[in-house]
Amino acid sequence: MRRGISLPVGVLGALGAWAAAGPALAQSAATPRWLGDFTGLEMILYGGLAVIALAVAAALISMIRLRRALWLMRDIFDAVPQPRQVVGPRGKTILANDAFRRAFPGTDKPIPALLLAEVAGDEDAQAQIDRLAANARNGTAGYTELRVRPAATPGERSAHDPAEWRHITAYPVSGRPGTVFWLVDDITLRRQMEQVIQEEQSRFVDLLEHAPIGFYSVDGDGRFLFANQTLCDWLGRSHESLESGVVHLHDVLAEPPPDGTRPYDPFGDESASHGEVALKDTAGRIFEVSISQDVAYGEDDREVRTRSVVRHLSHERAMAEALERSVQRFERFFLEAPVGIALLDVAGRFTEANRAFGALVGREPDSLAGSSLRDLVPAEQRGAIEATLGGTPGPVEVRFPGEADKVCTMYVTGLADAAGATAGFIAHFIDSTEQKNLELQFSQSQKMQAVGQLAGGIAHDFNNLLTAMIGFSDLLLLRHRPGDQSFADIMQIKQNAARAANLVRQLLAFSRQQSLQPRLLNVTDILAELSHLLRRLIGENIDLDMNHGRDLGNVKADLGQLEQVIINLAVNGRDAMPGGGKLSIRTSNVTVEREKKVRGEVMPPGDYVLIEVSDTGTGITPENMDRIFDPFFSTKEVGAGTGLGLSTVYGIVKQSGGFVFVDSAPSQGSTFSIYLPHHAGTEVAATAAESEARRDLTGNGTILLVEDEEAVRAFSARVLRNKGYDVLEAASGDTALEVFRDRAEAIDLIVTDVVMPRMDGPTLVRHLREQRQDLKVIFISGYTEDAFRQRLGEETGIHFLAKPFTLKQLAAKVKDVLGAPSAATGTSSAAPEQPRTAGPTHAP
Repeated sequence: MRRGISLPVGVLGALGAWAAAGPALAQSAATPRWLGDFTGLEMILYGGLAVIALAVAAALISMIRLRRALWLMRDIFDAVPQPRQVVGPRGKTILANDAFRRAFPGTDKPIPALLLAEVAGDEDAQAQIDRLAANARNGTAGYTELRVRPAATPGERSAHDPAEWRHITAYPVSGRPGTVFWLVDDITLRRQMEQVIQEEQSRFVDLLEHAPIGFYSVDGDGRFLFANQTLCDWLGRSHESLESGVVHLHDVLAEPPPDGTRPYDPFGDESASHGEVALKDTAGRIFEVSISQDVAYGEDDREVRTRSVVRHLSHERAMAEALERSVQRFERFFLEAPVGIALLDVAGRFTEANRAFGALVGREPDSLAGSSLRDLVPAEQRGAIEATLGGTPGPVEVRFPGEADKVCTMYVTGLADAAGATAGFIAHFIDSTEQKNLELQFSQSQKMQAVGQLAGGIAHDFNNLLTAMIGFSDLLLLRHRPGDQSFADIMQIKQNAARAANLVRQLLAFSRQQSLQPRLLNVTDILAELSHLLRRLIGENIDLDMNHGRDLGNVKADLGQLEQVIINLAVNGRDAMPGGGKLSIRTSNVTVEREKKVRGEVMPPGDYVLIEVSDTGTGITPENMDRIFDPFFSTKEVGAGTGLGLSTVYGIVKQSGGFVFVDSAPSQGSTFSIYLPHHAGTEVAATAAESEARRDLTGNGTILLVEDEEAVRAFSARVLRNKGYDVLEAASGDTALEVFRDRAEAIDLIVTDVVMPRMDGPTLVRHLREQRQDLKVIFISGYTEDAFRQRLGEETGIHFLAKPFTLKQLAAKVKDVLGAPSAATGTSSAAPEQPRTAGPTHAP
């Protein structure tokens, strides 16, 4: 467009040159020759042309200047970076700048129409735009700010497009009614900043209002200018009531300040800026606070306002006390926990440990700080420690060697810092030493049980053999009296069989399968018979000193059990003297006049027989004194004992109605004192054989003898026939049933073995009693009575004779049972008196 300027300028230059030359020619007409040729009319014509040329030149210059001004205005309009647009009365765009075309590409629609599209669906925004456009067309300028969602392409808009803010201004163009000048500015950034500032202000106000401390400001008259919500809550007032100008600072003080105190001073001392005062709420409740206050003065030093901070001391003190209690409670839980607890750093070094853990490792907890957990365990367990601290899940078993030699189960939990990195560990140690010991003891007990079952089975078979040996020896002794050359040989056979019987009884005692038969016993006689066995048990390097009290009273106990008590205490004393020493056994009569309390045991007054077993061994440590009678507790090496010896002693003595106490000290030996109640009576076990020898053991009646061992059956049949009985023999239960069917009414007594092939003794008796309820029965067995009793149910009239038995014991038992009432009114059993030899006598 600007290239068109060159032609008018050239024409204008020619006309100007010509117009300028006219006057000069006229002025010099007299001089040049050729001017003299022009007439006056020509001169006038040339002069008019010159004037016209000058007028045209001036018009052209004005036009050029106007067009340049328009171009400048257009350039300025385009230079504005915000969209601008002039819209005519008919709603058509008259003029728009480049910013408009960039903001709304591809369209020349008027700004109101474009804005209405951007706020589609927002009726309020559309109404604002319509109102702004109508006012501008009517000559009233205005503006508004709208939130819009511009479309990515014209006419399209997505709900996910980011929202923007527009500042829209409309100016009416003066002199052109209906023409409006529109301005659109993007104020999104400004509005975002305003929102951020508003949110920050809101957060600050919320923090100020609900901070855990109070804020207030009063003027020079003490009227509240401001108080935050926290202080209002403490005082039980609302913002409106506190800031109404009616409530003054001194109105909320619990006590009025001294006279002359300035209204804004809560301390009674104008120079003070900090202090503790008491405030009261609307309910009259008083609470302690700490106030820090700064006084600000106006320019004329007359206007006063305070900046005051209030701390609720009652709350803080309560919280501090609660925190202290919580800390103390945690420390108590930590320090007094029954399991070991230790805090470790990332390298596995101790930072803190409780007393239980110190006891596990045998060190003071404070001395563990800085030391490594790895150094406390054996070398072979350090790898497991490293793996656990490295993150391997699950508990790990560790052992802390030392005097206690503790085995523990360790659980490790990682401790994380604020960034989530491992900052240390907390380790719990549960003492599993007792559990491990119990596992070992249980394993040992199972072995012992297996051996005991084997011993019981062997004892049964041996008892059958010994019954025959002892029985036939008794039959031979009937024909070979003292003085006969065969008498000594037969007695040797019987005595050795009796010794074998004692060995079998020890096997039964070991397997705890012997029957219990409390009876009156003479302790002196028992100890005398045990002396030979005790000397062999304790060995040659230990002296045995037995001191018998005079006129000892009788005690009532199971003979085999009491012997077991003495043997166990002797063996315990022997083991406490590996290098030799002295074992002393003393007996005496003791009268306890007043109740005696020893280690929780209460012994009532009365007459007792005292048995003291003392050794000169290593003694018992104080920490073990309360545990020596516990089952499976032993201080011996692994495999050296079952831990049942002393617990068996305690149980037997308590079952016998007695008491056992121990007095011991390390390196000073031990003394076990057994108190058994004195029992009046004269017929003791030691004289039973003599009284039995004087009895008349003959009798009459029919006896069905059932025994699968031919030797035992033959001996028993001969004995009973010799005593006058009619004996029917049967080698099995089936045979016995056939014999009984033929002679049921004639049979007075059944003597049967317990364990037999095909049909055992209890089953046989049940079948026989189906035919005769009053049938009397004697069971004979190498096992104990308890082993078959439970299989008999409620059966009555059942008697028991343990193998091995002698001729007299069998005859006496049969006579006793046949002499009893025929009705089955009770159950009895007997343990035969065996020939006395060195060793425990039989307890069936």
